[in-house]
Amino acid sequence: MTREEIVTVFDRRREAYARLDADGLAAYHAEGAVLESPAAGGTVSGRDAIATVYRGFFAGFPDLVMDWDDLMIDGDRVVQVATASGTDTGGFMGLPPTGKRFGFPVVFIFTVKDGLITHERRIYDFTGMLVQIGLLRAKPA
Repeated sequence: MTREEIVTVFDRRREAYARLDADGLAAYHAEGAVLESPAAGGTVSGRDAIATVYRGFFAGFPDLVMDWDDLMIDGDRVVQVATASGTDTGGFMGLPPTGKRFGFPVVFIFTVKDGLITHERRIYDFTGMLVQIGLLRAKPA
């Protein structure tokens, strides 16, 4: 893929994120793609499983907003940095909603091939997010 083609794909992904379109986002992943994410409980494989991860996050945080930073591209590797924010009004991980807000930086690391994502790794402070939304308590220092 050319740099311009990659930019176009990731611009469209941003639009799908703004719509919280789980199926639209999953469509940018190859059939056998791998996703590593704390919210997935580790690693999932396949477009359907990846769509399920998106759906779960969007259901828990229906006001999710991603504020995107620059896209970094080096051959078939792409890094995207963002700040995620939202409110636990839908319930997360099968738990009742807390009504509390969260905000955290997140780094996405991708491998792309033939216009599709073959591997995605999400890096963020999952424990910190759970503390922010009230699902975990932090012990005072």
